[in-house]
Amino acid sequence: MAAHNDLGKWGEELAVRYLIDNGYVIMHRNWQCGHRDLDIVATKDGVVAFVEVRTRRNAVFMEPEESVGYKKALSVSIAANAYVKSYRLDATLRFDIIAITGTPDTGYTINHIPDAFYPPTKWSPSTRCRHRY
Repeated sequence: MAAHNDLGKWGEELAVRYLIDNGYVIMHRNWQCGHRDLDIVATKDGVVAFVEVRTRRNAVFMEPEESVGYKKALSVSIAANAYVKSYRLDATLRFDIIAITGTPDTGYTINHIPDAFYPPTKWSPSTRCRHRY
């Protein structure tokens, strides 16, 4: 497996531990809808958080959270919409980012950004997610 994939898996494990330590219940990890996915779906106090995890060795070029642009936000939103329909959720929803900078060897920082973005408003039939319900 490529080194960046190992770093990403390590980052997701840290994010899950961080959420659990902060009172969240993990509902799903790596939930897939076609080629789209939700890194972590967690709940706390009646709020369902769709958490995008970004891990970088360092922030030389940009902070990890800055790598979530319009297209990624749209993709996460489409997958979240399919998730809500699939599980018939009736809850407050939120889109978070957990940004991790560092490595297991050099140390790391975790930055949890609740309500990091809102679903983009530009939807079209081609942006639907095909998921078996």
